[in-house]
Amino acid sequence: MSGRATRWARRAGVAALVLALVPGSVPAWGPNGHRLVVNKAIDTLPPEIRPWFEANRPYLSQHATDPLNALAKNPAEIRYQRIELEKFGRFPYEGLPRDYKAAVKKFTKPVLEAAGVLPWQIGLYSERLTNDMKADKWPGAPDDAARLAFYVAEAHDPFSTTDNFDGHLSGQTGVDSRFDTNLVDRFALFLYVRPNDAYYISDPTDHAFEDCLTAHSWIQAVLLADRRARANQHDYTDEYYDHFYNTAGAIVIRQLSEASTEIGSYWLTAWTNAGKPQPPPPAR
Repeated sequence: MSGRATRWARRAGVAALVLALVPGSVPAWGPNGHRLVVNKAIDTLPPEIRPWFEANRPYLSQHATDPLNALAKNPAEIRYQRIELEKFGRFPYEGLPRDYKAAVKKFTKPVLEAAGVLPWQIGLYSERLTNDMKADKWPGAPDDAARLAFYVAEAHDPFSTTDNFDGHLSGQTGVDSRFDTNLVDRFALFLYVRPNDAYYISDPTDHAFEDCLTAHSWIQAVLLADRRARANQHDYTDEYYDHFYNTAGAIVIRQLSEASTEIGSYWLTAWTNAGKPQPPPPAR
C-alpha cells in the first residue's frame, strides 16, 4: 500500500472511531426549560442594555431551541452540546487543558469532538456575539445571543457533562429526560427560578468549564434520587415523579436559576467586551 493510501486508511479509521464514540441524539433541557431561562436571563441585565434584549425577547425565546432542531437533523451536532468529562480522568479533570489549541495538541481534535466541546462552543459564541456588537452588526446579534444562551444552559444540565449521559452506565436509561425535561414540564408551576443580577465574566471559556464542573457535581445526587423514586414502582408513574421531584426538584430549580444568571452574564460580558456600544432603538 502506498504512503498516501496508508494515510487515507488511517484517517478513515479515526473517523469511524469518532462516529462510534459520539453518542446518539439525546434530550437536554427541553424546549420549555430553554425558553424559561432565556426569558429569566433578560431580567438580569442592567438598564443600559436590557431594552435591546427586551425588544428581541420573542426572537430569543423562539430561537433558543434552534440547536435542538439542528440535532434532530444531524446527530453529530451533539458534540457541541455536551462534554463527557470522565473521558479526561478524574474530577476536577485538570489534565484537560482549557485552551482549545493546547487540548487539541494533547488529545487530538477527533478525541475532543468524540467527548464533546461544549465549553469551547460557549467561548466561541461569546466571541461571536462580541464581534456582532463591536462591528455594529446588530441584525445578526439575536441569533448568536440565542445560540449562546442555549449552550450556556446546557452547561448547567448535569447530563450534558458526563459519559453516563442517559443513565445507561448505571442501569437508569432515560434518567436524563426524566430529570431535565419531564420534571420541568410536569412541575412548571412550582419552578421558582430566581436568578441574580448579571455580572462580568473575565474569561468566558474558562468560566464555562467551571459551570460544567458544577453541573457535573450533581450527577450522583440525581442518579440516587431517580433510583429511590423508582423503588417498588413498576413504571414511571405520577407517584414516581412526585418522589423524584421532592428529592431532585431543588437541583432543577438551582441549575435553571444559575443558567439564567449565567446567560445574562455572558450577554453582558459580550456587550462590555465590545466596548459597550449603543444598541439600535427598538423598532416601532
